[in-house]
Amino acid sequence: MVSVDGLTVEFGGSALFSDVSFVINPSDRIALMGKNGAGKSTLLKILSGKREATRGKVAAPKDCKIAYLPQHLMTEDGRTVFEEAAQAFSHIHDMEKEIADINEQLATRTDYESDEYMQLIEQVATLSEKFYTIEDINYDENIEKALLGLGFSRADFDQPTNKFSGGWRMRIELAKLLLQEPDVLLLDEPTNHLDIESIQWLEEFLVANNKAVVVISHDRKFVDSITTRTIEVTMGRIYDYKVNYSKYLELRKERREQQLKAYEEQQKFISDTKDFIERFKGTYSKTLQVQSRVKMLEKLEIIQVDEIDTSAIRLQFPPAPRSGSYPVIMEGVGKTYGDHVVFKDANLVIERGDKLAFVGKNGEGKSTLVKCIMEEIEHDGELKVGHNVKIGYFAQNQASLLDEELTVFQTIDDVAVGEIRNRIKDLLGAFMFGGEESTKKVKVLSGGERTRLALLKLLLEPVNLLILDEPTNHLDLVTKDILKQALIKFDGTFIVVSHDRDFLDGLVDKVYEFGNKKVREHLGGIYDFLESKKIESLQELEH
Repeated sequence: MVSVDGLTVEFGGSALFSDVSFVINPSDRIALMGKNGAGKSTLLKILSGKREATRGKVAAPKDCKIAYLPQHLMTEDGRTVFEEAAQAFSHIHDMEKEIADINEQLATRTDYESDEYMQLIEQVATLSEKFYTIEDINYDENIEKALLGLGFSRADFDQPTNKFSGGWRMRIELAKLLLQEPDVLLLDEPTNHLDIESIQWLEEFLVANNKAVVVISHDRKFVDSITTRTIEVTMGRIYDYKVNYSKYLELRKERREQQLKAYEEQQKFISDTKDFIERFKGTYSKTLQVQSRVKMLEKLEIIQVDEIDTSAIRLQFPPAPRSGSYPVIMEGVGKTYGDHVVFKDANLVIERGDKLAFVGKNGEGKSTLVKCIMEEIEHDGELKVGHNVKIGYFAQNQASLLDEELTVFQTIDDVAVGEIRNRIKDLLGAFMFGGEESTKKVKVLSGGERTRLALLKLLLEPVNLLILDEPTNHLDLVTKDILKQALIKFDGTFIVVSHDRDFLDGLVDKVYEFGNKKVREHLGGIYDFLESKKIESLQELEH
């Protein structure tokens, strides 16, 4: 359906990728994978027509509709949420207006026998046939389903879009794209601004929709649930696997082992050949053989081994100083802004060693309660932080609090203590700050890079209560796994605010659900919680 042929993208003389070719078939659901900076987002922009490749071409049938959701959007103000979502059908209103204009021309013209008049009749007949086949669609119902599925309430529908944060505007844009029913949907990190329920709704929609999807995502569960094919962008080329992400990881490991073996054999061959040349280069009887081997080495194409998977590097927290038995106790805690109640009557007893997740729809108070614990905002009720509690806090705006004049290396060197100091370069490499990247000043880093650096800095400080608010939004799968393994081994207490099911799976033993102005405790892991939610919703249907 969409064919990519010989695509090359160059920046300042060096190629991001070279001579890339593949085909997107109808109903393919493709995960585009690779390290940050490999060129995934660039490839998506080229597929969408938003930017040009240096060489090569992308071809699609004339009637093929391609829709693209970028990571960052600039949305217009002036419409309500519902009106903005309804823009998905603006082409139908344009068609209706065109039919009306042609009918008006036909009614006022008198040149009934002319070619132009006959062309107008044919044009209005074609348009009308097209229009009446889609007129039966209930647009309002479809808009409502999409907005509700993506987490909006009916009360939000008539609110102006400028009242919503960037994350919620991203959802409106996503709703518009889904409502257009494109043949190919290109999604760049669509889950970063979605809660667990909305992610599940999107998964079900994309699978049931049966149209082609190309997605970049660091949410492993999401990628595994929806994709049937994985295209890896690495070291300027691509590898195409007809399997989902988990299976691709197994095949990739096998491929790298084979590459490594072939590389080592080739290096031995090169070494032996150089020894032969060195030994016999002055021997007359061996001149032809020496020349032949010199030419052979010149023509030899060196086998490349894929970038090393840094997930083998493990991060260990410093030992947590011992806190009191109950790091946090709260009774009747609530937060209101004027007439707006965020939540009320929260009663939580957090014991030493608890591994907790705060989950729920955006805007229900997860980050607000974290700010109450951090004494950043006032609240109702009693909240007590226990004896000898040392809090390490990763806020969503943590990246903006870094010292911009320090280099990446200095930022980490300032907080690293003990044995870990000898492994700073390894750690920076694991968090994608290897080589020259470690000498960059913080002020030149992108938002995502700053987030990774802030997280790594936090993970080196000796604390006994970690509070992480959406820590994984800018982390790739490898870095995310490093963080998860470190948290599993952490001997203190932690609270994670997250919508990432794969990250929370096997990490937490208690889930606090925020919703309907309440905070409810669920014992067990994230999948126990999701299972109980399904049972509860079925019971609610019976009442």
